[in-house]
Amino acid sequence: MRVGGWELECKQHLRTLVTNDASFQCLREVLEVGANHHKLHVAIFNEPYLTYILEGKKTVESRFSLVRCAPYERVLAGDFILLKKAGGPISGFCRVEAAWFYRIDRQTLGEIKENFAERICPADAGFWSEREGAMFGTLISLKDVRRLREFWIGKRDRRGWVTIA
Repeated sequence: MRVGGWELECKQHLRTLVTNDASFQCLREVLEVGANHHKLHVAIFNEPYLTYILEGKKTVESRFSLVRCAPYERVLAGDFILLKKAGGPISGFCRVEAAWFYRIDRQTLGEIKENFAERICPADAGFWSEREGAMFGTLISLKDVRRLREFWIGKRDRRGWVTIA
Protein backbone atom coordinates (compact mmCIF):
# COMPACT_ATOMS: atom_id res chain seq x y z
CA MET A 1 0.00 0.00 0.00
CA ARG A 2 1.43 3.36 -1.04
CA VAL A 3 1.01 6.08 1.55
CA GLY A 4 1.54 9.68 0.53
CA GLY A 5 -0.21 13.02 0.39
CA TRP A 6 -2.76 13.47 3.12
CA GLU A 7 -2.01 10.04 4.64
CA LEU A 8 1.63 11.02 5.22
CA GLU A 9 0.53 14.43 6.53
CA CYS A 10 -1.79 12.69 9.00
CA LYS A 11 0.92 10.31 10.24
CA GLN A 12 3.39 13.19 10.66
CA HIS A 13 0.87 15.15 12.72
CA LEU A 14 0.25 12.10 14.91
CA ARG A 15 4.00 11.57 15.42
CA THR A 16 4.24 15.15 16.70
CA LEU A 17 1.28 14.54 18.99
CA VAL A 18 2.81 11.35 20.38
CA THR A 19 6.16 13.07 20.95
CA ASN A 20 4.65 16.09 22.69
CA ASP A 21 1.99 14.42 24.84
CA ALA A 22 2.77 11.26 26.79
CA SER A 23 -0.94 10.49 27.18
CA PHE A 24 -1.05 9.55 23.47
CA GLN A 25 1.86 7.08 23.56
CA CYS A 26 -0.58 4.28 22.70
CA LEU A 27 -0.59 5.60 19.12
CA ARG A 28 3.17 5.14 18.80
CA GLU A 29 2.88 1.43 18.00
CA VAL A 30 1.02 1.99 14.72
CA LEU A 31 3.31 4.81 13.64
CA GLU A 32 6.51 2.81 13.97
CA VAL A 33 7.12 0.67 10.90
CA GLY A 34 6.94 -3.00 11.77
CA ALA A 35 6.11 -2.33 15.42
CA ASN A 36 3.24 -4.82 15.43
CA HIS A 37 0.26 -6.02 13.45
CA HIS A 38 -2.23 -3.29 14.47
CA LYS A 39 -3.40 -0.87 11.80
CA LEU A 40 -4.42 2.77 11.72
CA HIS A 41 -7.65 3.71 9.96
CA VAL A 42 -9.36 7.00 9.19
CA ALA A 43 -13.16 6.78 9.40
CA ILE A 44 -15.39 9.58 8.14
CA PHE A 45 -18.53 10.34 10.15
CA ASN A 46 -21.61 12.42 9.54
CA GLU A 47 -23.28 14.02 12.50
CA PRO A 48 -24.72 13.14 14.89
CA TYR A 49 -22.66 9.93 14.86
CA LEU A 50 -19.26 11.51 15.52
CA THR A 51 -20.64 13.36 18.53
CA TYR A 52 -22.36 10.20 19.79
CA ILE A 53 -19.03 8.33 19.66
CA LEU A 54 -17.04 11.11 21.35
CA GLU A 55 -19.68 11.34 24.10
CA GLY A 56 -19.63 7.55 24.65
CA LYS A 57 -23.27 7.10 23.61
CA LYS A 58 -22.47 5.13 20.43
CA THR A 59 -20.25 2.12 21.16
CA VAL A 60 -20.67 0.13 17.93
CA GLU A 61 -19.92 1.59 14.51
CA SER A 62 -21.75 0.00 11.60
CA ARG A 63 -20.79 0.18 7.93
CA PHE A 64 -23.02 -1.33 5.25
CA SER A 65 -22.28 -1.52 1.53
CA LEU A 66 -23.31 -3.03 -1.77
CA VAL A 67 -19.73 -4.11 -2.52
CA ARG A 68 -16.94 -5.64 -0.49
CA CYS A 69 -14.99 -2.55 0.63
CA ALA A 70 -13.18 -1.22 3.68
CA PRO A 71 -13.61 -1.74 6.53
CA TYR A 72 -15.10 -5.14 5.62
CA GLU A 73 -12.55 -7.80 6.66
CA ARG A 74 -9.85 -5.09 7.03
CA VAL A 75 -10.31 -3.94 10.60
CA LEU A 76 -9.31 -6.11 13.57
CA ALA A 77 -9.37 -5.97 17.35
CA GLY A 78 -6.58 -3.72 18.60
CA ASP A 79 -6.53 -1.46 15.54
CA PHE A 80 -6.82 2.33 15.95
CA ILE A 81 -9.45 4.47 14.25
CA LEU A 82 -9.03 8.21 13.72
CA LEU A 83 -12.44 9.87 13.90
CA LYS A 84 -12.93 12.49 11.17
CA LYS A 85 -15.99 14.64 10.62
CA ALA A 86 -17.26 14.62 7.02
CA GLY A 87 -15.86 17.79 5.47
CA GLY A 88 -14.16 18.61 8.76
CA PRO A 89 -11.18 17.85 10.96
CA ILE A 90 -10.00 14.75 12.77
CA SER A 91 -11.47 15.10 16.24
CA GLY A 92 -10.53 11.94 18.12
CA PHE A 93 -9.47 8.32 18.02
CA CYS A 94 -10.42 5.00 19.52
CA ARG A 95 -9.42 1.35 19.56
CA VAL A 96 -11.26 -1.57 18.04
CA GLU A 97 -12.47 -3.94 20.74
CA ALA A 98 -14.00 -6.44 18.29
CA ALA A 99 -15.19 -6.57 14.69
CA TRP A 100 -17.86 -8.69 13.03
CA PHE A 101 -18.41 -9.14 9.30
CA TYR A 102 -21.71 -10.13 7.70
CA ARG A 103 -23.15 -11.09 4.34
CA ILE A 104 -26.43 -9.23 4.61
CA ASP A 105 -29.88 -10.65 3.95
CA ARG A 106 -33.22 -9.78 5.52
CA GLN A 107 -32.74 -12.22 8.42
CA THR A 108 -29.17 -11.10 9.16
CA LEU A 109 -30.14 -7.43 9.13
CA GLY A 110 -32.96 -8.23 11.55
CA GLU A 111 -30.54 -10.02 13.89
CA ILE A 112 -28.10 -7.09 13.74
CA LYS A 113 -30.93 -4.68 14.55
CA GLU A 114 -32.14 -6.84 17.43
CA ASN A 115 -28.68 -7.36 18.96
CA PHE A 116 -26.92 -4.06 18.27
CA ALA A 117 -29.46 -1.27 17.65
CA GLU A 118 -29.00 0.39 21.04
CA ARG A 119 -25.20 0.45 20.72
CA ILE A 120 -25.34 1.60 17.04
CA CYS A 121 -27.64 4.55 17.97
CA PRO A 122 -29.60 5.04 14.74
CA ALA A 123 -30.26 8.77 14.34
CA ASP A 124 -33.58 8.47 12.50
CA ALA A 125 -36.46 6.10 11.83
CA GLY A 126 -35.24 5.33 8.30
CA PHE A 127 -31.84 4.01 9.38
CA TRP A 128 -32.68 0.30 9.04
CA SER A 129 -34.81 0.57 5.90
CA GLU A 130 -31.96 2.46 4.18
CA ARG A 131 -29.71 -0.54 4.77
CA GLU A 132 -32.06 -3.21 3.42
CA GLY A 133 -30.28 -3.29 0.05
CA ALA A 134 -26.81 -3.77 1.55
CA MET A 135 -24.85 -6.91 0.72
CA PHE A 136 -22.03 -6.55 3.26
CA GLY A 137 -21.94 -5.31 6.83
CA THR A 138 -19.20 -4.54 9.32
CA LEU A 139 -19.85 -3.92 13.00
CA ILE A 140 -17.05 -2.53 15.13
CA SER A 141 -17.12 -2.41 18.92
CA LEU A 142 -15.27 0.75 20.02
CA LYS A 143 -13.26 1.28 23.19
CA ASP A 144 -10.82 3.82 24.65
CA VAL A 145 -12.41 6.75 22.82
CA ARG A 146 -10.31 9.90 23.16
CA ARG A 147 -10.72 13.43 21.88
CA LEU A 148 -7.81 15.05 20.09
CA ARG A 149 -7.02 18.66 19.49
CA GLU A 150 -8.70 18.88 16.09
CA PHE A 151 -6.49 18.92 13.03
CA TRP A 152 -7.21 19.08 9.33
CA ILE A 153 -5.88 16.79 6.64
CA GLY A 154 -6.09 17.24 2.89
CA LYS A 155 -8.34 14.22 2.25
CA ARG A 156 -10.63 15.07 -0.65
CA ASP A 157 -11.82 11.71 -1.98
CA ARG A 158 -15.21 10.20 -1.19
CA ARG A 159 -14.01 7.08 0.64
CA GLY A 160 -15.63 6.77 4.05
CA TRP A 161 -12.90 4.49 5.40
CA VAL A 162 -9.17 4.39 4.67
CA THR A 163 -6.40 2.29 6.20
CA ILE A 164 -3.22 4.39 6.33
CA ALA A 165 -0.78 2.35 8.40
